[in-house]
Amino acid sequence: MKDEKKLTKGKVVGIVANLVMVEVDGPVAQNEICYIQLGSTQLMSEVIKFANGKAYIQVFESTRGLKIGTEVHFTQAMLEVTLGPGILSRNYDGLQHDLDRMEGVFLKRGDYTPALDSEKIWDYFPLANEGDEVEAGSWIGQVDENGQPHKIMVPFKLTGEYRVKKMMPAGQYKINDTVAIIVNEQGDEIPVTMVQKWPVKIPIRAYREKPRPFKLLETGVRTIDTLNPIVEGGTGFIPGPFGSGKTVLQHAISKQAEADIVVVAACGERANEVVEIFTEFPELEDPRTGRKLMERTTIIANTSNMPVAAREASVYTAMTIAEYYRSMGLRVLLLADSTSRWAQALREMSNRMEELPGPDAFPMDLPAIIAGFYARAGYVYLNNGKTGSITFIGTVSPAGGNLKEPVTESTKKVGRCFYALSQQRADSKRYPAIDPIDSYSKYLEYPELQEYIVTRTDEK
Repeated sequence: MKDEKKLTKGKVVGIVANLVMVEVDGPVAQNEICYIQLGSTQLMSEVIKFANGKAYIQVFESTRGLKIGTEVHFTQAMLEVTLGPGILSRNYDGLQHDLDRMEGVFLKRGDYTPALDSEKIWDYFPLANEGDEVEAGSWIGQVDENGQPHKIMVPFKLTGEYRVKKMMPAGQYKINDTVAIIVNEQGDEIPVTMVQKWPVKIPIRAYREKPRPFKLLETGVRTIDTLNPIVEGGTGFIPGPFGSGKTVLQHAISKQAEADIVVVAACGERANEVVEIFTEFPELEDPRTGRKLMERTTIIANTSNMPVAAREASVYTAMTIAEYYRSMGLRVLLLADSTSRWAQALREMSNRMEELPGPDAFPMDLPAIIAGFYARAGYVYLNNGKTGSITFIGTVSPAGGNLKEPVTESTKKVGRCFYALSQQRADSKRYPAIDPIDSYSKYLEYPELQEYIVTRTDEK
């Protein structure tokens, strides 16, 4: 346990929306998590820059009421997600707080809930034997999670070779109970539980090899599978203007795709669309198992009215959870809607820090950030010879359907598959063609059709 007396503290000296400047009395690290003590509420924040003795932190909550001189406590830890049995069927926010456990209709500032249920009992049985040599990511046990084999693994943070000294017998355990004890070369004993933590900004590399994807993935959408198929462990994106059907296409893929686990990141979506996800997914039938699709799905939701800092974190949280299940030898389908709003969050924070802007005021390193994120997907050979994969499909929402804007152009360079949607085609299905010879007085009661009717008439 860390000595609290040695933890760095600071005081707020500047506030620009969700960007807060803090004078510190000790060392801080990039991406370190800290908490602002606002009355009885602690606001979770992340260090994104350090210059001239000041730490620039982005707050994951609203900074309304924050004053100069407010105390800040640093944790010496990065933004981490909790990994263990019980992730499936959960609805999380961008920081992996369980939304279903939060009280009331509206989210309260500083209301942080645990990601997993520490009191639930799991039927555990071991996969390793005493005396076995193991390393980070090795499978030592297994529980059943909604019909999926959930592997209990050696913590990813450990390095080097270890030996299993003691294995607990099969039985019922909670996630924080010790299920094995391993020792390193120096003889130090390390207890292993069902739960571990991992920083979201660092990829999980508990695998032996990551080849170029080669196996086709059946999405269940005939147009995609026939004309422009995607491979298992590949990357693709769906650009299109508002209302063209990006979210609907993603939902169709999530239901029909040949995947074991589905992770959905609603990044910066409108609140009504997120509500639709929460209400529709639990009702969808899984054609592969006959059970509910939600049983093998995890949703990370971050609406457009939430702080931009949490919006950025949501996509990394989703990717880390996907990497965790990939390390179990499962096929994971990761869907992000929309990566444009993630890029907009990066632009807003970059502008507040007065960094050199790139095209359309996006950060100069936007292409590198997008490429680095897409590179975390892929097909891997695990250390035990098994395989796992993450197939990533994101959406891009260019303003006005402009496919030449920076986010779309940067994504084109790294996305292997390109599924563009047309506004005109979507409108043609929504509104029937109107013949100027026919009477169209009945359509005039819809103001949104006025311009459409005049345009069609001129074309005739």
